[in-house]
Amino acid sequence: MIIAALQMASVRARHCLVLGLLAGLFLPQVAAAMAPWLPQMVAALLVVTALRIGHRAALGALGDLGRTVLWVLGLQLALPLVLFGVLAACGLGGSTAALVIVLVTAAPALSGSPNLALMLGLDGGKMMQILILGTAAFPVTVLPVLLLMPQLGTAAAVLAAAGQLLAVIAVSAGVGFALRARFFPAPTAGQLQWLDGLSVLAFSGIVVGLMAALAPALAQNPAAVAGWMALAFGLCYGLQFAVQFALRPGPMAHMSGPIALAAGNRNIALFLVALPPEALTPIMVFVACWQVPMYLTPLILKPLYHPKSPA
Repeated sequence: MIIAALQMASVRARHCLVLGLLAGLFLPQVAAAMAPWLPQMVAALLVVTALRIGHRAALGALGDLGRTVLWVLGLQLALPLVLFGVLAACGLGGSTAALVIVLVTAAPALSGSPNLALMLGLDGGKMMQILILGTAAFPVTVLPVLLLMPQLGTAAAVLAAAGQLLAVIAVSAGVGFALRARFFPAPTAGQLQWLDGLSVLAFSGIVVGLMAALAPALAQNPAAVAGWMALAFGLCYGLQFAVQFALRPGPMAHMSGPIALAAGNRNIALFLVALPPEALTPIMVFVACWQVPMYLTPLILKPLYHPKSPA
């Protein structure tokens, strides 16, 4: 029965994500109870994802690493600096919206981005490469951003958080790869399907805790939540469209999907440990809003990644 349930979750992956969003919104007490366990849940998700993908897929296409690194640097370093310069020139450099925009574009790919790639039929191994490369580069790429926006917190706090995240990804991925090599060295189609279902359920569960701040914010100030939600959708989908259309015609066409997915789905929660208390509340509301477009990406943006397939 458990295997059948996991296979059903694999078939209904996009709907499971929507159910996770709804649970986070309409079950605020459950969301609040899950929030303290988010680090452990992220680690477990990474183990399951690595188990599903396997080390061979994650290490494949090493010839693309050089150009992938350049894109990671462009997305995590050049883009936030350019956007901050534009916002500062418009007199908005000190606004909370500018802070959020810089946070999003300076952050590495979402820890669950390989799950999104699998749901969209993209290469999960390449997505895992981008996740690891982006997280490893983050301590370097974030330094110029910290100098421009000291309200983000001390460099030591942010770099410590980056190092901790990199360690969690490395250990969790290593455990997942080891389990794959030991128990599923040559998985059947049926085994891959229920492993997909397991990763879908893990990914859907995490969003419940990440949305703990949304229901209270909606009750107190729905107009502000609507503004944050609009910004979240604009950033998440705008970045994906821009990168996909930029890469699809050229030599990196085979990598356009994973890189575009990484561009629009960022791990902004990485910064929260370094933010001052007075900035934390509006950022947490945005973090909750940020989950919505990301978790709806497989449902809404499938035509972007597979133009000839039905949505």
